[in-house]
Amino acid sequence: MAKKDSFIVNRIKSVGYAYKGALLLLKTEASIKIQFAIAVILTIAGIYYEISSTEWIIQLLCIGVVMSIEGVNTAIEAVADFIHPEHHSKIGLIKDIAAGAVFIASTFATIIGFIIYFPKIF
Repeated sequence: MAKKDSFIVNRIKSVGYAYKGALLLLKTEASIKIQFAIAVILTIAGIYYEISSTEWIIQLLCIGVVMSIEGVNTAIEAVADFIHPEHHSKIGLIKDIAAGAVFIASTFATIIGFIIYFPKIF
C-alpha cells in the first residue's frame, strides 16, 4: 500500500493543480484572455485615477468573480461536450445557463465599473 501524503503536502499539491488550471485557462480560452486584458486595463485605470481602498476591493472582487465564473463555465462546457459530443437540446440548455451566469456577473461588474469610474472621468 502506498504511503499517504500529509495534509500539508496534499494542500500544496492542490494549490499546484489550481495554478496549473488557471494558467491553462489563460493560455487556451479566448474569453479569459479578453477578461484578463480588461483586468489589466482596469488596474492601470485604478492606479491612474487613484481609486480608494474600498473601490480597489470592489474592483478586484468583480474581476475575480467574472474570471472565476468564466472558468466554471468553461469546465461545464467541457464536461457537457465530453458526455454528449453531438448536439442535444438539454446539453445546449446547460451550456446556455452556464453562459448566462457569466453574462450576469459581467453585466454587474460593468455597472460597478461605471459607478467607480464615471465620476472620475467626467
